[in-house]
Amino acid sequence: MTRLRGGTATAAAICGMVLALAGCEGVDLPVDSAPSGSAPAAGSGRATSPLDNPDGTKPGLAPLTSDADRAEARTLIEKVATKGRGPKTGYDRDKFGYAWMDTADGVPWARNGCDTRNDLLQRDGEDVRFRSGSDCVVMSMTLHDPYTGRTIDWTKSKATAVQIDHVMPLSYDWQMGAARWTKAKRQDIANDPLNLIPVDGPSNGSKGDSGPASWLPPNKQIRCSYAVRFAQVSLKYELPVTAADKETMLRQCGG
Repeated sequence: MTRLRGGTATAAAICGMVLALAGCEGVDLPVDSAPSGSAPAAGSGRATSPLDNPDGTKPGLAPLTSDADRAEARTLIEKVATKGRGPKTGYDRDKFGYAWMDTADGVPWARNGCDTRNDLLQRDGEDVRFRSGSDCVVMSMTLHDPYTGRTIDWTKSKATAVQIDHVMPLSYDWQMGAARWTKAKRQDIANDPLNLIPVDGPSNGSKGDSGPASWLPPNKQIRCSYAVRFAQVSLKYELPVTAADKETMLRQCGG
């Protein structure tokens, strides 16, 4: 994977020499260790259990298959509060900040020089390639999509083939209490890696602003993990879910 995070003088010099012959795409360059606050290098494609990833900074969404893990998942989901879904009156995407930003100071990777979307593509992508001269803008990658189980060879020229899903949708957040938040807090949940997963674009489109009772990932193997991630976001931001959504979440984990 080509990576220039940190922008070292040595890497820049090597890139400059190579550029005249072949460009920097696909060239492995030496880099310094990533500075504090930087997004991690893209993983190997091995997905991480949400139970082992409480801040969302590790890649993927691995299935929860053992009895112990599913019991732990149900215990977590049981902590989620419930209430009815409020009106959508006044909701606007812009009230959660523009997409995508690097200045939501309450979440990992804020102000690391790279916007949230590219941070997430780097987190979950494999064989990531950056735009020439950039250590941020992802031009191509391979994504092991948790929602469908498909492997997607993605390029920026077909950007919508991979979309960043807000696990707990922003309009859902608005209806469950975020309408009363400060804009800074709304920007946090909109850019928090805990609430964000790069996925198959059409699947994300079919979800819309649905809760788990109305929509679940087509890949049944990760539905319990998806329910856990939904619960993790709910608990972190103290947002309730509907009773039907909670019941559905528990059922995915054997409850």
